Amino acid sequence: MADFAWSLGSPSLRLGVTGLSRAGKTVFITALIHNLTHGGRLPMFEPWRAGRLLGADIRPQLHPDVPTFDYRGHVRKLTDARVWPDSTRQISELRLTIAYESATFLGRSLGRGKLDLDIVDYPGEWLLDLPLLSKDYRAFSSETLERGREPRRTAIAADWLAHTSGVDPLGPADDEAAGRLHELFAAYLGAARGGSLALSMVPPGRFLMPGDLAGSPALTFAPLDLPESGEAPRDSLWALMESRFEAYKDVVVRPFFRTHFARLDRQVVLVDVLAALNGGREALVDLEMALGEILGCFRPGRSSWLGQVLTRRIDRILFAATKADHLHHASHDRLELILRRLTDRAIARASFSGAEVDVKALAAVRATREATVRRNGESLPCILGVPQEGELLDDHLYDGKEEIALFPGDLPDNPQALFRPPEAGEPGFDALRFLRFRPPPLEVTAEGVSLSLPHIRLDRALDFLIGDRLA
Repeated sequence: MADFAWSLGSPSLRLGVTGLSRAGKTVFITALIHNLTHGGRLPMFEPWRAGRLLGADIRPQLHPDVPTFDYRGHVRKLTDARVWPDSTRQISELRLTIAYESATFLGRSLGRGKLDLDIVDYPGEWLLDLPLLSKDYRAFSSETLERGREPRRTAIAADWLAHTSGVDPLGPADDEAAGRLHELFAAYLGAARGGSLALSMVPPGRFLMPGDLAGSPALTFAPLDLPESGEAPRDSLWALMESRFEAYKDVVVRPFFRTHFARLDRQVVLVDVLAALNGGREALVDLEMALGEILGCFRPGRSSWLGQVLTRRIDRILFAATKADHLHHASHDRLELILRRLTDRAIARASFSGAEVDVKALAAVRATREATVRRNGESLPCILGVPQEGELLDDHLYDGKEEIALFPGDLPDNPQALFRPPEAGEPGFDALRFLRFRPPPLEVTAEGVSLSLPHIRLDRALDFLIGDRLA
C-alpha cells in the first residue's frame, strides 16, 4: 500500500535512449532537456500546445553508482563553442521533473501534476550484445566469421581473417596468441563501424569501448574456425576463447541488462540512416540486420533469459532517423519511410506483447536553414549551413567558418528503390551528398533572452514517448 501511495504521489518514467555510433544520442537528450527547461517551441507536443506544460527542472538522479549525464557541459559545447558533444562511451542518467496541468477536471482538482522523467543514456552497441546471451561460442564464431567473409567486408577483414586461418584452434592455450587474435579482430570491428562503410553489425559492442575492462580476459577473445566434428581439448586455444566468451556474457552483458535495461518503461533508438546511405546499399542492408537484432531485444519470450529477469515490459519504442536537417524538408517524410522500410520486416516478425512501436524522422538540433538556389535555369531546394572543419566535398576542404548552400539530393519516393540496383535513368547513391554541419548560433530575442535549441520534429517524438503520462 505504501508503494502504491508513493507511485501516486511521485509518478516516474524511465526512458532509455540509445542508438548506434554517431546517431546523436547525447545531442538528442541535451536538446530534449533544453527545450523542456527553456520553454522551447513544441507545437506537436500536446501538453505544450494545450498550454498545460508548466515547466521542468533537473533534479538529482537516484543512483550514486551511475554517472550523471553532463547536460550543462554538453549545452556549453553546443551553444558557446558550437561543436558537437562527444559520443556516448558509458551509461549515464539524469532526472528531469516535469510540472504540468492535468487535462482532466479530476486531475486539475488535485493540483499541479508532476512526472519524474529518468533518462538513461547508453551505447547502442551494448544493445547488440544482448543476442549473444542465447548463443554459444561455436555459433558466435561461425556467424562472425561468415559475416567477415561477406564481399563488402573482405578488405577490412583481410588481416584478421588471414591470421585466424593460420591458427590451430585445437593447439595449446596461449595468452599471447589470444591477445593477437583479439587485437586484429577489434581493429576489424572498428574499421567496420567507422570510415566509409558505416556498417552496424559489430558485436561484441564493448570491444569498441572497453572502458576500465580494457585488457581483461573477458574482453580478450576472438572467433575461431572449428571443424563441424571437432572437439576441443580442455587446454586448447579454442577452450580458452570459449571460456572468455562466456565470461564476457557473465561480466559485461548480463549485469547491464539486469541493472538497467530490465527496468526501462520506454525506449528511443536513434538511427543515422544518412550515414548508411553514404555507405551504399550494403550499409543499408547491414543496418536492417542490426535493427532486426535490436527489435528482437524488445520481444523476449518467457523461456528466454531476458524474459525471466524483466520485471516490467517496455510499452513504447520509438525508432528515430536523426539528422533530418541534412535534407530539405521535402525529403523528411521520405527519410521516415526509409527507416520504416528498415524496421517493418522485423516488426512484422515480432510479437511485442502490447508494446507500441513508431518511426519518426527528426533533428534534435537543427544546424541548417533552407533556401532555393537557381542553377542552370533549374530551382534546387538547398540547405544552408556551416560545414564542420575538415569536411570534404568535391575536393574542397572546409574550415568550419564558411557557410554554404548545398543541394543534398532527393531521396526516392519509394524506399524500396534503395534496396535494389538502380534502373536506367534512376539516380544512385552517388547522387546523395551529406555533410556534417556545425551547431547553429543560439537565437536571442530583442530583450536579450536566449531561445531554446532549434529542432525538427523533436516535439512529435516527445508526444509519443511521454505525452500520455502528462494527461
